[in-house]
Amino acid sequence: MRLLTAAFLAASILQARDTLSAFGKQWQVENAADWKMDATAQTLELVTHRGPLPGPRRPIQFAIAQTPPYTTVNVELDVRPKQKSLMLVFAYRDPAHFDYAHLSVDTAAKQPHHNGVFHVYGGERVRISSEEGRAAFPESGRWYHVILRWDGKKGEVNVSIDGQPIPALHAVDLSLSSGRIGLGSFDETADFKNVKIQGTE
Repeated sequence: MRLLTAAFLAASILQARDTLSAFGKQWQVENAADWKMDATAQTLELVTHRGPLPGPRRPIQFAIAQTPPYTTVNVELDVRPKQKSLMLVFAYRDPAHFDYAHLSVDTAAKQPHHNGVFHVYGGERVRISSEEGRAAFPESGRWYHVILRWDGKKGEVNVSIDGQPIPALHAVDLSLSSGRIGLGSFDETADFKNVKIQGTE
C-alpha cells in the first residue's frame, strides 16, 4: 500500500507542469513558484530546491526548454551555484528518460554522485563518466561560463567550464539519440543567465 501511494504521488507531481518564459523560450517546470526571473539582470533563478521523489533516485527540479527534440546541440550559458552544485539536462525524452551533467565543487573521486555525467533510463540515475580530473567549480557563489556540446548521433557529450574541459564531464550514451535541454539542480539552488541553445533535429 505504501509503495502504491508513493507511485501515485510521483505520477501526480510529474503530471502537474507549469511553464515560464526566459531567454526567448518557454520552459516547462514542475512548479513556476520555485523559479524567479530577474528581468533587470536577465537571470533565471532557481530559488527552491526539491529532492528526488519517492522511488528511483533521480532529479526532478529542472526547467526543460520547449524546443524540438534535437539530435545535436550546443548550449552556452553562465551559471552560479548557490550551494555546491547544479545540473544541465540533455537528451531529455520524459521524466524517466534523460541524461544530465552534474557540475559541483566536489571532485568525483571525493563524491561519486557529483561532478559527472549521469544517465536516467526508467530507474535510478547511473554515472556514465569517469571520475578523473578536477571539480567543475573551484568555489560556489560566483559565475562560471559553461559550454555543453552533445551529439546524439555519436552519443557523445562534452562540458567545459571557463574554457577548460573537465574529464569527468565527458561521456557516451547511445540509448538516447535525441531530446531537449534543461537547467536546474539535483537538490540545491542556482542562477542561470545568457543562455543560448543551438540545435539540429
